[in-house]
Amino acid sequence: MNLNDCYNFQDFRKLAKKRLPSPIFHYIDGAADDEVTYNRNTAAYNDADLIPNVLRGVENVDLSTTIFGKKLDLPFYCAPTALQRLFHYEGERAVGKAAQKFGTMFGVSSLGTVSVEEISSIVSTPKMFQFYFHKDRGLNDSMLERVKAAKFDVLALTVDTITGGNRERDLRTGFTSPPRLTLSSLFSFASKPMWAINYLTKPKFELPQLQDHVSEGTNTATSIGNYFSSMLDQSMNWKDAERLCSKWGGHFALKGIMSVEDAKKAIDIGCTGIMVSNHGGRQLDGARAPFDQLAEIVDAVGDKIDVICEGGIQRGTHILKALSVGAKACSGGRMYLYALASAGQKGVERALSLYRTELERDMKLMGCTSVKELNRSNIKFRHNS
Repeated sequence: MNLNDCYNFQDFRKLAKKRLPSPIFHYIDGAADDEVTYNRNTAAYNDADLIPNVLRGVENVDLSTTIFGKKLDLPFYCAPTALQRLFHYEGERAVGKAAQKFGTMFGVSSLGTVSVEEISSIVSTPKMFQFYFHKDRGLNDSMLERVKAAKFDVLALTVDTITGGNRERDLRTGFTSPPRLTLSSLFSFASKPMWAINYLTKPKFELPQLQDHVSEGTNTATSIGNYFSSMLDQSMNWKDAERLCSKWGGHFALKGIMSVEDAKKAIDIGCTGIMVSNHGGRQLDGARAPFDQLAEIVDAVGDKIDVICEGGIQRGTHILKALSVGAKACSGGRMYLYALASAGQKGVERALSLYRTELERDMKLMGCTSVKELNRSNIKFRHNS
């Protein structure tokens, strides 16, 4: 199987599994506890049926949307994800260049593996920086200043990692960053020689946003669950978020909002957007799917703030459904990470191209020429029918 055999999310996943050492594949692929929420995130879309209209003259379809004051050519973007150079040596460089080619936004994580300065110099497409609120205030201030200087467009504070989720696959495989060689993992790394060669011969794996302040993750191997539980500030509250928002002074979002009450508070503290997200099912298992929460959050705040639906998206029709309910855009991590692991920038470009093609075709089949035309009359939920 190679990149040309990939036509959808599951194909990229299979190819990534072939290319990556098992602990690294399962780090991307896994989620918390019994992975109920992870599976529900995608299954939720199957509970909504699309209702197409016909004879609408659909030869020209406009997929563009505007979020955080930026016009994107696509109504979805690459969510910020950690440790990308573990999945492919190009890491964030590949994702950023692919996003730029398709005229969409991409996010960089606090746990990113390429510096914000470098990203800013090679990619001019809209950029979001995902902020983890550390106990080390010096580190928080340093990250904020660097991201400001690098002229990122949006700061997104992740609010659903106040402690690490119970990711049992990582416990079983012994996944850490940087990878720790043990007797059991050695075979897995040795059995993927191309990955190992790239990891050992390309520039050293680093976490440039963090490494001047903490050794965990760069010099000291740690699991992500431990990192969240020990390094992030568990006392973080709405006041801290409000202070960060005002210090930043630009477009500001909270990533990981799931309740109407929190969505309303986000507006009160000055947010211009929220990601309705449960961290890809990687934190609180048994939490509701973002798509299931979307309608009531859009009804409560959708006219005052950009609502983004994040999680579980594997198809163009999933994006269509979220936009029909009222999301301004969608985002996801695994939707491009398997493709990154499969073939670097070419892989991400192929994934984005497939989503775009699916969306265009599905819009035509829906009888819609612009994402602005999508609305709830396009959709019927099975439990209401």
